[in-house]
Amino acid sequence: MHGPGILDTLVDKALRREVPTREEALAVLRTEDDDILDVVAAASRVRRRYFGLRVKLNFLVNLKSGLCPEDCGYCSQRLGSQADVLKYTWLKPEEAAKAAAAGVAAGAKRVCLVASGRGPTDRDIHRVADTISAIREESPGVEICACLGLLSQGQAARLCDAGADAYNHNLNTAGERYADICTTHTYEDRVETVGQARDAGLSPCSGLIAGMGETDEDLVDVALSLRALDPDSVPVNFLMPFEGTPLAREWTLTPQRCLRILAMVRFVCPDVEVRVGGGREIHLRGMQPLALHIANSVFLGDYLTSEGQPGAADLEMIRDAGFRVEGVDEVTMPDHRDDVVTPRKRGAGTALPPNA
Repeated sequence: MHGPGILDTLVDKALRREVPTREEALAVLRTEDDDILDVVAAASRVRRRYFGLRVKLNFLVNLKSGLCPEDCGYCSQRLGSQADVLKYTWLKPEEAAKAAAAGVAAGAKRVCLVASGRGPTDRDIHRVADTISAIREESPGVEICACLGLLSQGQAARLCDAGADAYNHNLNTAGERYADICTTHTYEDRVETVGQARDAGLSPCSGLIAGMGETDEDLVDVALSLRALDPDSVPVNFLMPFEGTPLAREWTLTPQRCLRILAMVRFVCPDVEVRVGGGREIHLRGMQPLALHIANSVFLGDYLTSEGQPGAADLEMIRDAGFRVEGVDEVTMPDHRDDVVTPRKRGAGTALPPNA
């Protein structure tokens, strides 16, 4: 452990909503594997203060898949990607509403509407507005978050008027190394889109991706940048190295490393919804339940172009770990995965470790 009492110091600061120093945040990432339960226990004190035993479930609906003109190195839908993922144009509003309803029936409090591409056209905004209306009719009361890429002036306000509650646009990594993972847009473009969403009255959602070859300093810098943006929710994703993408050989994460990253983010953003995003199943593996003691939000079931843990297993894990689904007394999840996924090819694009 780096310095006696560093975890107590971090907890005390978090409970006062104070920002840790860069050195304090780095110390979390540099703890030993033998100390991981101490790190989880400390972060859990903060998580329970602000969120109790609640776990918020989020469900993804992939409105448009593949054929993106951007070159983000981590993405299976990127320009030039050879990843075996299904490519399709916009889902019809009723198709998206049906998919969303399956997630809501399983306990999801928020539906995330995601579309590949640099950003939406005005026609796309109209499409999404129709989809939001269809979801509202099918599943009244559900939170709706849009994730459509970079926004142009006025588009965030139109989404807000259409009934969207939130907008997601991740910073992904530290500003100084953003050009290492993407050259077709900038870090500043992403920060501007988060600001537009906030200014329009949408709840800002912005997070990061770990496991792309970044340093400890990069992870702390992006976490501190997120704190400065003051989002309402921070998704922490773990790279899924898809075959056919530039980062296909980046298998550096361990379960303990993932838990340390989640804990560091919790200390930096103590009272914000911290969400375990993509990659938790393949990197946390059997230690997934420990992540619930740090994060208070997870994605239910599948992701954009890869399969997640079966939804029934997610719910069982939450119950067995002593937590409860936020806003729902009792939920069920069909074992048959086709009941709770958006239309795509089964197994397509799944990231597998080398020699798997």
